[in-house]
Amino acid sequence: MNPGRWLPSVGLAMLMSALGFAQGIPIGTVLPVMMNTSLDSTRSKPGDKLTGRLMQEVALGRGERIRAGARLYGQVVEAVPASANTPSRVVVRVDRLVAGQKEYSIVVSLRALASMEDVFSAQLPTGTFDEYGTSISDWTTVQVGGAAVYLGDGTVRDAMDIVGRAPAYGDVTGKLIPAPKRGCPAEAAARAQERSLWVFSPWACGTYGFEDLTIVRNGAGQPVGTIELSAPKALKVRGGSGWLLQVLEASASPK
Repeated sequence: MNPGRWLPSVGLAMLMSALGFAQGIPIGTVLPVMMNTSLDSTRSKPGDKLTGRLMQEVALGRGERIRAGARLYGQVVEAVPASANTPSRVVVRVDRLVAGQKEYSIVVSLRALASMEDVFSAQLPTGTFDEYGTSISDWTTVQVGGAAVYLGDGTVRDAMDIVGRAPAYGDVTGKLIPAPKRGCPAEAAARAQERSLWVFSPWACGTYGFEDLTIVRNGAGQPVGTIELSAPKALKVRGGSGWLLQVLEASASPK
C-alpha cells in the first residue's frame, strides 16, 4: 500500500469522526420524553436527580437519528411548598442526553406536559373492548390535546384534516401547529418540519391532566433552559408523565 495515499485517508477518517462527534442536535428538534422521576413541591430538593427516557426515534437530518430509549438527565433547581400567600413552585433543568456512544449537552424548553394518566389513556383505543378489533392496526387512539390517530391508514387527524402520520403504534410525526392562546407561537419557517410527537397532538401546549398546574417559565426565555412549574396548593408530577421538550442548544461528545 502506498503510505502517501494511506495517511491522508486515515487523517480524513479521523477528521470526519471528530466532526461527527462535534455535531449536536439541530435547534428546534422535539424530544418526546417519559420522565421516570416524580416531582413534589413538599419533598423535592435542589440537586435531586431528574431522569427520563426518549419514547420515539428522533431524526436529526444528515441521515442521523437518536433511537427511542435514549436517556435524559437533569436536576431540581428549586422546590418551594405552598404557603398561605404563595403558590408552590418546582424549578428544573434537563441538560444531558445519552444515546449509544454519544452524550449530548442540551438546553431545552418545555412545550407540553401530560400527566401519567393522560399518557396512558392516549395509548389505548377508543370505544369498548369488543370494538378494539383483531389487532393494534385496527385501533383508533386520541392524542394528548385531542388529535385522532387512525392506525389503519397511518394518519393523524383534526376532524377530517390530516395533520400528521402514524407509521406504527406509538410513533407519531407531524409539523408543530401554533397554539398562541396556550403560549406556543408559530415557529420560524425554516423549522417547519415534521417532528416526533409520541402521544402528543401537533398543537399540544401547556399542561394536560393536572388541576391548576401551570408552566410559569418554559425555558425559552431568560434564564434559558430553566423550567418553572407552579400550582396553588401542593405540586405533584408523578413519574410516568410525558414531557414534550424542544432543543434550544446542543453539542455532542463521545460518551
